Amino acid sequence: MKNLYIYAIVTIVTAQFSYAQNLEKSFKWPENKKAAVSLTFDDGQDSHLDNAIPLLDSLNVKATFYCPGNSESLHNRTSEWKKIVENGHELGNHSLFHPCDGTIHDWVKPEYDLNRYTKAQIRTELYTANTLLKAIDGKINRTYAYPCSNFKVQGDTTYVDVVKKLFSAARSDGPIPTTMENIDINYMPSWDVNNNTGKELIAYVKEARDNGTIATFMFHSVGGGYLNVSTEALQELLIYLKANEKDYWVDTFYNITHYIKMTLDATE
Repeated sequence: MKNLYIYAIVTIVTAQFSYAQNLEKSFKWPENKKAAVSLTFDDGQDSHLDNAIPLLDSLNVKATFYCPGNSESLHNRTSEWKKIVENGHELGNHSLFHPCDGTIHDWVKPEYDLNRYTKAQIRTELYTANTLLKAIDGKINRTYAYPCSNFKVQGDTTYVDVVKKLFSAARSDGPIPTTMENIDINYMPSWDVNNNTGKELIAYVKEARDNGTIATFMFHSVGGGYLNVSTEALQELLIYLKANEKDYWVDTFYNITHYIKMTLDATE
């Protein structure tokens, strides 16, 4: 009996190891690229339209912009935001009011403290933001970025299940995946850039290339502001990616996560 039990355990472990190996061998990025790179920009800022978009468009690189519904730039420059989607960029959902955990971030207004939100309340906010964005770009399928990468509401309850029902994928924070095994496209890791150099940004995508996985950037201000990336550093990264197109698939967060889902579903 004991030998039978040991045999069963060994069989299960072997099967799991075999599955991981098969996934590593079977998961391929388009055109035999070595890694995927997703450039995402948060909070719907003027600096995105004024500084990031011209750089991206000059090299024909597509990115994702997560705009809260109450973004002043989204309100004042709606036609420009609509235009970037027409040019191949993604307009993502970042909620209506950018609610975050007030116990972590002291700048959060009490009415936008996630700890005071119910699940029903956050769902209503995200659904309404989707409706607003659909009115701008006509898109039905959309991705989401957790504001402040916080994902719990009142009662320390996660709202990831709400996100799964409303969006095709979602971005949080965390290290570069070491493998494509067990990737959760509803809680994808990313790097919150803060005044990093071009060389540091390039080193990040090289790590993803070495792993054969994905590097997702979480940018905020571009060319001056909070959690800033300089236009020079961003340009240095973009030029590197363009010069190494054979290695990197650079696309919107929606396109990349959709590909991941389709590929992983096909291996099951």
